[in-house]
Amino acid sequence: MIAKVFDHAEARAPGHVRPWVVLVDGARHQLDLITAEAARRGIGVHIVIDFVHVLERLWAAAWSLHPPAAPAAEDWVAGHALALLAGRTGHVITALSGQAATTAAHRRDGIDACIRYLTNNLKHLRYDQALEAGWPIATGVIEGACRHLIADRFDLAGARWGLAGAEAVLQLRALIANGHLDEYWHFHRARQHERVHQNDYQDGYSLTA
Repeated sequence: MIAKVFDHAEARAPGHVRPWVVLVDGARHQLDLITAEAARRGIGVHIVIDFVHVLERLWAAAWSLHPPAAPAAEDWVAGHALALLAGRTGHVITALSGQAATTAAHRRDGIDACIRYLTNNLKHLRYDQALEAGWPIATGVIEGACRHLIADRFDLAGARWGLAGAEAVLQLRALIANGHLDEYWHFHRARQHERVHQNDYQDGYSLTA
């Protein structure tokens, strides 16, 4: 799957003029596959971890330090989230490590996991650089498009799809969603006329003339 994504990216940008930005959730095997594929092709990529996934880790850490539903937890998460966006991930790790050291062992799972996550992915959390460059830092737009374009039509109880039929329906849904259906339909009719009439009867037209 990773190789196919790179294939599509190279087809869209064969000259590699623009930076290649890869958004991921931070899973180690995913990062390893992307890094290996980029190296195999000799392509430089900028890997950015989806900020929403990082927020989920911060919230888990917050509940290690605060009682359930405590309003202070929201302020705690917001403060550290802003620090991450400003590129101060190292400061966040230091702050969390200090708080973890004074937290009871049976409550530390969430904050310890967050510290490991931030530490292991430090080089992929440069949100300050990503925002300055105008790069996306979350996959919500992509996931929303997948749900609207694919899941809403295909993920139906009892539905059975073959690859060819699903691909055809998906292409039509994409045309409708992008507002290009009328334009495509004119193109399709012109090409169909060419295939059925002009190509098949070209010799007859020539003789008649």
